[in-house]
Formats: sequence, C-alpha cells, structure tokens
Amino acid sequence: MKDNGFIIRESRMDETGRIMDIHRAAFDVAEGETIARLVAEMLADRTAMPLCSLVAEGDGVLMGHVLFTAVHVVEGGKAFPGQILAPLAVRPEVQGWGIGGSLIREGLQILGAKGVGLVFVLGHPSYYPRFGFEPAGPHGLEAPHPIAGEAAEAWMVLELQPGQIGRIRGEVRCCKALNHPQHWRE
Repeated sequence: MKDNGFIIRESRMDETGRIMDIHRAAFDVAEGETIARLVAEMLADRTAMPLCSLVAEGDGVLMGHVLFTAVHVVEGGKAFPGQILAPLAVRPEVQGWGIGGSLIREGLQILGAKGVGLVFVLGHPSYYPRFGFEPAGPHGLEAPHPIAGEAAEAWMVLELQPGQIGRIRGEVRCCKALNHPQHWRE
C-alpha cells in the first residue's frame, strides 16, 4: 500500500534490528529498549504464529512498525483463534503523518481477508476506537493478566468477522513472549 510518500509492506526477517530501532526511538529510553527486546522475542516466538508484521518505509527508511500475533480465546475446553495488535511504533520525526493509522488499517485489512475473527489491543482508549475497537471486558473477553481499575477500558477488541462478539467469551491467551504481567499495565 502506498500513502503520503511512504509504503506499507510486510517486514522481512533481516530487518529485525531496524524494526527494534523504530521502537527504541518511539519511546523513552527504558521503555523503548524493553519494547524493542519484546518485539525481537515475539518475531522469533513460534507461539506467536501466524503473525502479521508490517513496516512503513519511505526513501529506504523504516518509519513505523506494527505487529499482530496469534492469541486464543479459551472457554472451557474450546479455544478460538484471534490476533493481538502489540506493539505499534512510529519514529518521532514522522509522527502525525498518518503512519500509525495506515499500519493499523492495512494490518486489519490483511487479517480480515485471512478470516481472522477478533483482534485485541491494550492501548489508549482515545486512539484505538477510531479503528472500531471497543472495550473487551463487557463482552466477557478477559485479558491474559488483570488490568487495574481505570485502565480496564484500555483492553479492547475489534470484530473483523460478524457474529464473533457475543458468541465467543473467555480468557485471551497470547504468545509466550507477551505473556508476562509487566506487559499488561497500561
């Protein structure tokens, strides 16, 4: 996909270092390093498959990255597949260009075309609803780890295939790399 001087494309395995640099640049030093390491772990984590890793590139420079990895909603003995958006990062010097939104929309389009029913995110409640995300808790979709009080509305879901919300309930289980309580604080 081409947009405003940048293209959105699938990332390549040989770009992991450049992708980590995007996340380091997008966040403060400590958080950026933590997220960069998490991204590298998730890209290599077999339990994250299938994944959708997209980059925004302009003039040979990687400007943004989004990663969607596999989850399962577990209820009783049943497990329903889905995806989680985590993380999203855009280099500070190009924030405000629409790169983050373009990455999300392209990822959701790809996942929808592949038949993915539900996509989850733990993110800013003022940002993600513009893409159709809504609080997941009221629909009986529990995060992998408890999310404290006010931040509970940051745990959101988007239905890509009609009829999923209301039919599927339970606890969301994510890949091993993401399944640590420190990643579940908003």
